[in-house]
Amino acid sequence: MPIVHLMSHAIDLGFSAARGAEMLSLLLAGGFVSRLGFGLLADRIGGLRTILIGSIGQAATLSLFIWIDGLTGLYLSALAFGLAFGGLVTTYSLVARELFPLGEVGWRIGVILLCGTLGMAGGGYLGGLVYDLAGSYRIAFLTGVIFNLGNLVIVLGLLFRLRPAASADLSRAS
Repeated sequence: MPIVHLMSHAIDLGFSAARGAEMLSLLLAGGFVSRLGFGLLADRIGGLRTILIGSIGQAATLSLFIWIDGLTGLYLSALAFGLAFGGLVTTYSLVARELFPLGEVGWRIGVILLCGTLGMAGGGYLGGLVYDLAGSYRIAFLTGVIFNLGNLVIVLGLLFRLRPAASADLSRAS
């Protein structure tokens, strides 16, 4: 949602479009760095745990846009959001490989990325709709945080569901 609405949010707060573009550039630069960092992190702790960390970071940094209205804070929030969200989508492919048999990974990654892309497009649309109805990006960003919390519940559910299976595999290997 911030990728689509950050410039408009900045303008609504009284900043120029150029400042909004700078914020967006910082967000996207953070996303680039994040893709590399998430890959390194996933190699060490696994894809699903990396998604958990990214999802927590995304929810936390998205919530910053609700409260922060100063220029420096918005720059830092944009960068932090980019660092949190950037590697999530690429990590989904790693998780698919970790959780599914090799013969099923290709089509599952396609479905995962399709659903992720539709979710991101829907988030941008929903953010605009909420803004149009409420007249505030704060409420739109809050809506995004709520959806992120739903995502966290799903990721935590997967982690807890898979933990006993991973422990059983390790005990059989010994």
